[in-house]
Amino acid sequence: MKYGTIKMFFYYTKITMRSWFQYRIDAILRSFAVFLRESTSVIAIYFTFLKFDSINGWNLYDMLFLFSLIFLTYGIMILFFTGLRDFAKMVDKGTFDRFLLRPRGVLFQVLSSNADWFAAIGHGLLGIILFILSANKIGIDWNALNIIYYIVTVIGGVLIQGAIFLFISSLSFYFIKTNSVEELLYRNGRKFAQYPISIFSKFVQYLLVFIVPFAFVNYFPAQYLLHKPDMAYPDIFMYISPFVGIFIYSLVYIFWRYSLRKYTSSGN
Repeated sequence: MKYGTIKMFFYYTKITMRSWFQYRIDAILRSFAVFLRESTSVIAIYFTFLKFDSINGWNLYDMLFLFSLIFLTYGIMILFFTGLRDFAKMVDKGTFDRFLLRPRGVLFQVLSSNADWFAAIGHGLLGIILFILSANKIGIDWNALNIIYYIVTVIGGVLIQGAIFLFISSLSFYFIKTNSVEELLYRNGRKFAQYPISIFSKFVQYLLVFIVPFAFVNYFPAQYLLHKPDMAYPDIFMYISPFVGIFIYSLVYIFWRYSLRKYTSSGN
């Protein structure tokens, strides 16, 4: 990506940020509302551990660490991929057509068109808090190698989720309405991924590893750092986790480019 393109992206981001925070009190309250809404799942886990010492070998702080990766990666991801999250609406209303008439790359324009700062702050802040609460309680040796692994894993988790949104957006060129696909692939997958995949049936595990690979967002990275006894997959899955996002995003990008050629305006 050229320097001018990067500069323009941050310029668009600055404009978007100003629009989202035009009314600061309202912005703070909305971000806090997202934080509280997402905290309910964490609260549920807390009450669960009032009765159980562990879930398949994972204690409360282990679970908080799993949750932290899901929330932190989503908080970062939604800053860059909000345009893809709302892409079906653009296609349905015909507003996507204007991107095709501009000299910049289509995907660049879509990614730059919006950023959900309320979701980013709410999810991101919750992820950071959960990481702080759990990082020193789960026995991880935070040496240089583990710190680098963690950082690259977060980046990979962002790309995996971004790739899922890009895939769903690509389907919009064929079906226009993809809300049910997003609910099935992303929303439900993300809910399952908050927990160790070992507690689910083999079918659900297969989905989270090979179809909608949320397991590489938090479960396998956590296994690399925690070495829990429920690991039933080849060790290579732990080592490749940080790079799965790059591979999947590259594949989905090729599908996006192919699907873009099939686009015809909705006419709305």
